[in-house]
Order: sequence, then structure tokens, then C-alpha cells
Amino acid sequence: MTRQLKFDLTTRPALGREDFYVSPANAVALAMIDTWRDWPNRKLVLKGARGSGKTHLAHVWAEMAGARIISAVDLPEASVAELAQAPLCIEDAEAAAGDADAEAHMFHLHNLVLAEGHALLLTTTLEPAHWALDLPDLKSRVQGTQVISLNPPDDELLGAVLGKLFSDRQISPNPDVIPYLVRHAPRSFDAARRIVATLDDMALGLGKPMSREMARRAVAGLGDGDE
Repeated sequence: MTRQLKFDLTTRPALGREDFYVSPANAVALAMIDTWRDWPNRKLVLKGARGSGKTHLAHVWAEMAGARIISAVDLPEASVAELAQAPLCIEDAEAAAGDADAEAHMFHLHNLVLAEGHALLLTTTLEPAHWALDLPDLKSRVQGTQVISLNPPDDELLGAVLGKLFSDRQISPNPDVIPYLVRHAPRSFDAARRIVATLDDMALGLGKPMSREMARRAVAGLGDGDE
């Protein structure tokens, strides 16, 4: 059988407010983003597993608030004075831990953004108490920030996330694929992302429509590490 060629094209996820699927697992977090002007001390930590929608909500908030978004690992090269002129989101904020320059920049941004009357959003996969920050003043400020969590997906949300992941790749699985994955895939956003990527490769490699049998093989291929 002739195998289809796979081109390494960048997948562009849809990150608009209308693309965010609301379920009981994320409704509280979305409500906090929608009411960002009421955040205690104008700051919030948004916590969730990889792939849970933190970046999506950060972009939703940035659109509403006119905010800028920067990754914590890029902080040492950033201008604190420039970033502090608008609301700011620092993504993967825990990644600053252990990097003296990144921690210093985050500390000064925390103070200056709020002093300028703007709001600050920090996204993370960890509770702030587990960030292992070396700078005591930054640690105390972060740990004094309200935390809102994106919970593991329920059936409704997992189905919607799978559908969005397929849509982002512009592929249409057979109708029984998503229901099968909702029943058998691990309750993990990251596992869902990897399953969809595996199925995309599998379908292209075999030159066949994406089937339930392929879904079964993709789930089985995750191994024990995703339980």
C-alpha cells in the first residue's frame, strides 16, 4: 500500500472566546477570567495541567483586557518598564524558579504592573507553594495571590477538547472515534493531545480514514505512564 507523505506543518489552535468550550470542569475558571476587573489585588494565578486550556484562557483574557503575554523563560530578555504599561500575563510562571534574572524580572513586574493600576495573570501547572522560588519577596507575593484551577475533564469537556484538537489539525475522524476515546482514553488533556497527534500520523501513514480501531491502538500505545 502506498503511504501518504506527511508534511511538518505547524498546527494553529483556535484561541478565541467563542472557541472555548465551557463545562463544569472549567466554568469557575472562565467566570474568574470574565470578571477580571474584580480580582483581589488585581492579580490571579490560573493553575491547570498541561493542555487544560490555560493558554486559551490567557488569550481570551488578553483580548478582553488589552494585555500582553510573555513566557516566564523569556523574562530575562524583556523590558520591565515596557511590559508594565499594560495588563500582563506571565505563562508557565513556575519556570522562573531557580533563574535569578527571571525571578528578579517577575518580582519587579509584579510590583510595577500593579503600581501602574493594571492586572496581572500568572499561569502554572503547580501550586505556587511548589514553585521553589529563591527570592523571598517574590515567593510571598505569589503565595499571597488567589489561585483558580482548571479541573480534569469530564466526559463532556473531554469530547469537546478532542473535537477541537482534531479541528485544529483540519481532520475529521469517523463518527465513532471520539465517543470511543471519551470512554477509554485517560482523563488527561495531555494524553488527549498525544492521542490525536498519534492518530493523525497513523491515518496519514496508512492512507485510511481515522477509525475506531486506530483509536484503540493509539490509546493502547500510551503505556502505563498515562494512567
